[in-house]
Amino acid sequence: MDFATRVSGNLIDVHRRRVYPATVVVRDGRIAEIVEELSGSYSTFLAPGFVDAHIHIESSMLPPSEFSRLAVVHGTVATVSDPHEIGNVLGMEGVAWMLADAREAALKICFGAPSCVPATPFDHAGAELGAAQIDELLRWPGIGYLSEMMNYPGVIAGRPDVLAKLAVARRAGVPIDGHAPGVRGEDLAAYIAAGITTDHECVALDEAREKRDRGMKILIREGSAARNFDALWPLLVESPESCMLCSDDRHPNDLVAGHIDDLVRRAIAHGADLFDVWRAASVHPVEHYRLPVGLLRPGDPADMIEVDSLEMSRVLRTWIDGRLVAENGKSLIRRRTVKPVNRFQTSPKRAEDFALSAEAPRARVIVAQDQQLTTGEKIISVTSRDGRVVPDVDRDVLKIAVVDRYRDARPAVALINNFGLKHGALATSVSHDSHNIVAVGASDDDLARAVNAVIEARGGLAAAGPDGIAVLPLAVAGLMSDTDGYRVAAEYTRLDGIAKSLGSTLTAPFMTLSFMALLVIPSLKLGPEGLFDVTAFRPVNMWAP
Repeated sequence: MDFATRVSGNLIDVHRRRVYPATVVVRDGRIAEIVEELSGSYSTFLAPGFVDAHIHIESSMLPPSEFSRLAVVHGTVATVSDPHEIGNVLGMEGVAWMLADAREAALKICFGAPSCVPATPFDHAGAELGAAQIDELLRWPGIGYLSEMMNYPGVIAGRPDVLAKLAVARRAGVPIDGHAPGVRGEDLAAYIAAGITTDHECVALDEAREKRDRGMKILIREGSAARNFDALWPLLVESPESCMLCSDDRHPNDLVAGHIDDLVRRAIAHGADLFDVWRAASVHPVEHYRLPVGLLRPGDPADMIEVDSLEMSRVLRTWIDGRLVAENGKSLIRRRTVKPVNRFQTSPKRAEDFALSAEAPRARVIVAQDQQLTTGEKIISVTSRDGRVVPDVDRDVLKIAVVDRYRDARPAVALINNFGLKHGALATSVSHDSHNIVAVGASDDDLARAVNAVIEARGGLAAAGPDGIAVLPLAVAGLMSDTDGYRVAAEYTRLDGIAKSLGSTLTAPFMTLSFMALLVIPSLKLGPEGLFDVTAFRPVNMWAP
């Protein structure tokens, strides 16, 4: 905007819970005045911009500056972002890279100090951040909270190294984010007592209600893999002041389609109060995380949006600090060239590396769950040939492998159900949270083809099928692309289509695959050292008695 600019419309006043015609006067990037008009009518509405209360920007496969270009189209003006993905790959160097790139973004991004690098002692990551590193990070400009404490068993058990990280954050006086999937009762009380104030892992309404009743803020999540909005939206009616909205992990094609604006639309369509919904999407995260984000009041930064209706079928314009950054579905932000950073030190694999000796007639199998990060577990009779386990596509039993990207080591191999592939294999270096390579396939040859495509690219997504191999390279830490975000979205959509043409029935095959090695989401996962029982928080034998 110019030095003095006026924008008129029907103002959605989330503080006084009123809608009225008004003119917003902006000078030097701030709201100088809001003039309420006693007469006149407008066809559009002005409101505070949206805040994603918890997201890992790396999961969009875009750097912060490029993520910003796409997100502002949907009225997003700020995010609360945990950089633990790149932190697991490159440690503090990776966090510094994110901060530097974000400084060039129009979006206001509040980063957290990653609390779990690696997520558990059973992971192999590219770095380790302890209490001393967190203490330093919390002094960096741009870092405003302690990121999600995923090692909830360590908190509950009182592990000194875990408690030391929490103590650093309490001394710094910053918010502490939670991650407590399925934690209830006295365990939940112990977790909250450590100073943890939020949770975004609720999948059921009764779980969310218990956490709310114990004082936690509930972040209603709708990402590319974990979709919890339909289960949790009633909280926006029951106790709206306890709610925020977030995506957690959002792939590029989903970001092109929508962001927090989509959740606001859906909540209003369900009958939730307009002002309650808008406050959850803006006021609550701004206040909880103390963000330097305007909320459409005199004196605030001019972070605001124009929408076409109260039901908001479209975001028409977005301003950040008074600058028009998106208009009529188009981003007005110029793309920034980024310099990749990376750590990739493993060598190509052979089909024989994925062989699995049939040590017993029955085995534990991971059961993937569509649109969830959680997995199940079941015992099955294995199919074997010449003393080796082979995938059984008729029963939807495939091989899954984790390949350590930070050193040469034999892959960890197990079995997975409910992935649906009939042919070929998928592999990705986006593998939460250590970001080793995780792959699923219908044969050892296919696994080797897909994994080696990722290794050759030094990070990315690969689909190996009868017609060849398709690859989406991710040059930045094996997590993010250094190319145009809309092109990345189109290429990801192409790979997603290939995965489904190979037989996968999952809504987001690559996103689901990326969580199969996350050892802090129940119940059965595969780490670089083998199967892991998250509920018991210990390695478990693949072979059943």
